[in-house]
Amino acid sequence: MAPSIEVRNVSKRFRLYQERYHSLKERMIHFGRVPYEDFWAVREVDFEVEQGATVGLLGHNGSGKSTLLKCVAGILQPTEGEIVTRGRVAALLELGAGFHPELTGRENIYLNGSILGLSKREVEKVFDEIVAFSELEKFIDLQVRHYSSGMYVRLGFAVAVNVDPDILLVDEVLAVGDEAFQRKCLERVARFQREGRTILFVTHAADLVRRICDRALVLDRGRLVTDASPGEAVRTFRESLHQGGTGLGAPDAAGEAEGGPEGDASHGARMAARATGRVRITDVTIEHPGSAAGRAWLLPHEPLTVRVRYHASEPTDDVMFGIAVHGEDGDHLFGTNTRLEGVDVPAVAGDGEVVFEIDDVPLLDGTYLVTLAIQTNDEGTVYDWREQQWRFEVMNPGRGTGRISLPVRIRFGQPAQPTDA
Repeated sequence: MAPSIEVRNVSKRFRLYQERYHSLKERMIHFGRVPYEDFWAVREVDFEVEQGATVGLLGHNGSGKSTLLKCVAGILQPTEGEIVTRGRVAALLELGAGFHPELTGRENIYLNGSILGLSKREVEKVFDEIVAFSELEKFIDLQVRHYSSGMYVRLGFAVAVNVDPDILLVDEVLAVGDEAFQRKCLERVARFQREGRTILFVTHAADLVRRICDRALVLDRGRLVTDASPGEAVRTFRESLHQGGTGLGAPDAAGEAEGGPEGDASHGARMAARATGRVRITDVTIEHPGSAAGRAWLLPHEPLTVRVRYHASEPTDDVMFGIAVHGEDGDHLFGTNTRLEGVDVPAVAGDGEVVFEIDDVPLLDGTYLVTLAIQTNDEGTVYDWREQQWRFEVMNPGRGTGRISLPVRIRFGQPAQPTDA
């Protein structure tokens, strides 16, 4: 069966003009030539989307993913290469795209339907469904220039999914609108998947890619860097965001600005300011089973080892070592220390090492930040405090969502029959 979408060595160039000549005299002086710079938003991208597949497009801002989606939709023509689509294409590419602000919601439904190739009679058949899905019955005869952003998205998505498309193209709008409407959109996407329709969408939401995609593509600076399973693609996407930044277990320069163990953004800075330096952290390494082979990420339920080397400038006998793990957003996920674990800490002097061993990391896909601290047991004196300065990555190969991986068994059986008294 032929693919629904074929993108063959596609490139898209824009010309960035440095200055413009408005008068005839200026144009004649410069012989009609206007200086410009070529900018390649998409460069030599090649992939196929099979019929009925759901594929995500990931990439940081400016990576070319929205430009590529517009080329697939036919709104932009590629400078080089060829794009083939098979079937009716419905595209929801940006907020309010295809809407005329002076027309009412009702008139824009008919306008969008005609753009998508539907006759007036065909639009009339699905008109009530579109209005019901958008939940805009009271505002359907209001000019759309008076609509809020959420109303724009509701109407646009309602039109796109109710014109019976073979291919649905969506750019980020699944992240807009209230939670109830997002849930409704995802339910419709799931129905499309069951019906065997093809979906290609742009998103930054890694959990969404893992939950609904068969595979995902990662773009970086206009080039396709990965075409892989959702988990592998999300990992590559996150690595591209950190490119030029920190690696596994390396100090994270941005870490000190994040929240502290209690979730207070200023807590870590206050604790670091109190540090005496009498016992200080000199080096940290983070290890896991894949470290020796060069794998930069953990898999869920793999062990993790954090080695902390320290130096005590003078003998000190009241020392407590602590560790905390945070999400990328600074949320405090876990914390413990030698006192809570009942570990006797010998007096420290000169150089030494403390090792934190976690036998089973139950986390799912994401980047996690590590805080390390050295204090007295009563926490009255801080020797050293490093707030979220190290990180590790977890890649979830499955489709579970959320932050933690819980072992689940699913089984079927017959309900117990009531016994006669």
